[in-house]
Amino acid sequence: MTVPCLIRRLCCLSVFVGFCLLPLLTTGADKPNVLMIAIDDQNDWIGYLGGHPQSRTPNIDALAGRGTAFTNAHCQSPLCNPSRTSLMTGKRPGSTGIYGLAPWFRTVPELADLETLPQYFMKHGYTTYGAGKIYHGGYGQNKKNGPVEWDHYGPRATGKPFPPKKLVNTPQPHRLVDWGTFDHKDEDKGDYKIAEWTVSQLNNMDDTPFFLACGFFLPHVPCYATQKWFDLFPEEELQLPLIQRNDRDDTPRFSWYMHWSLPEPRLQFLEEAGEWKNLTRSYLACTAFVDAQVGKVTAALKKNGLEKNTIVVLWSDHGWHIGEKAITGKNTLWDDGTRVPLIFAGPGIKSGQLCGQPAELLDIYPSLVDLCGQGPASGLEGLSLVPQLQDASAKRERPAITTHNHDNHGVRSENWRYIQYADGSAELYDMRNDPNEWTNLIDKPELKEVVEWHKKQIPKVNKKPAPNSAHRILLYDGSATVNWEGKDVGPNDPIPEITE
Repeated sequence: MTVPCLIRRLCCLSVFVGFCLLPLLTTGADKPNVLMIAIDDQNDWIGYLGGHPQSRTPNIDALAGRGTAFTNAHCQSPLCNPSRTSLMTGKRPGSTGIYGLAPWFRTVPELADLETLPQYFMKHGYTTYGAGKIYHGGYGQNKKNGPVEWDHYGPRATGKPFPPKKLVNTPQPHRLVDWGTFDHKDEDKGDYKIAEWTVSQLNNMDDTPFFLACGFFLPHVPCYATQKWFDLFPEEELQLPLIQRNDRDDTPRFSWYMHWSLPEPRLQFLEEAGEWKNLTRSYLACTAFVDAQVGKVTAALKKNGLEKNTIVVLWSDHGWHIGEKAITGKNTLWDDGTRVPLIFAGPGIKSGQLCGQPAELLDIYPSLVDLCGQGPASGLEGLSLVPQLQDASAKRERPAITTHNHDNHGVRSENWRYIQYADGSAELYDMRNDPNEWTNLIDKPELKEVVEWHKKQIPKVNKKPAPNSAHRILLYDGSATVNWEGKDVGPNDPIPEITE
């Protein structure tokens, strides 16, 4: 072998060895940190998403500008517990049977040992911190119902402080379904304390890689904010959500079963009680307040020199209606109920990107695994978003799928939304020309191929509810009658709180 040939071979070998060692280098002292910011019940009323023209979210928008923000991201379930269980375990609701506000998945024997997202990072040498609402309610905050989810846990989520009595007398008098302003201080609010605790952790981090999750409660009801946040949205200038009066005329009756009887009131009540503007304003005010808390956390990350080596992911667990489709709240398979902010920023992520490819909250777990390079995690049902985080135009062939109770699915592709209910009734919307989903095209023969393609995307596994499931559970056995929260509902029963 000639000397020049030998030199070329040694150079190639050197490059090959260097390439192979690169992943190993990322598992040492330079592991990227993870900061996860969750917001409860936050719909697309975020600046970069354009859900409401008057929303004020400068800090979330700044984070979006620093990374890749998804404009077509959707939850796995339009309800807190199943959505968060799915995100944190990497499993679809139809795979676990977790559809309601109960049970905590660790109490279900076949789910008890699932390795959650924070546990994955624990296993790979990270110190994990959690505060506020990450799992639903108090789930995952102690050892009572299973393995340790966190090394350290801060303040719990709360809607406190409350006024002496409810501000709005809603048809179903649930104490959390309330909104407005009263005399209290930002410093007394649960989300303020969660942000302060998170900042404190960032101010005192050592060299150990961390996975830090902070979950904000607002704009979940009760939508209480102090007057200064209401002042950002003068009532006389307020724009109400766009609606169509006959919007439910072309939707199946089964669509009403998704939210048959709930503490959240219908649009009819808001209008009759003169509360539609107040709720709209309250939601915008709470969103602006939470954005300020996000800003405190991201400022602390930068101040402490952690920004360059920390992957930040911000998400909401589902959307929220404020009059659209004649309802308020979640529990739907339309964009208002499923579309959420989803932002990634940090090392390995291209900045300044808006991505319109469909994405799912289920994708967060595998994406963080890939970005941190710590080795595979088993049994995850989402797809890594790394291709889109590096190039927003990278195609993703699989749509986003949202499930609410067994066998009810919304399939959201780049340009279409298809909904199939448990009784086989369906809806189809052209999201390019009808972003408000006002015209159901399901009976158009020329769209048969579109319908069939979306039908094929529905998950094959659709378990019935797990043992001890409760709260917002809908059962269907193929008969004319459904069962909502333990009570049978017949095909001719009047829709609660709706004058037809």
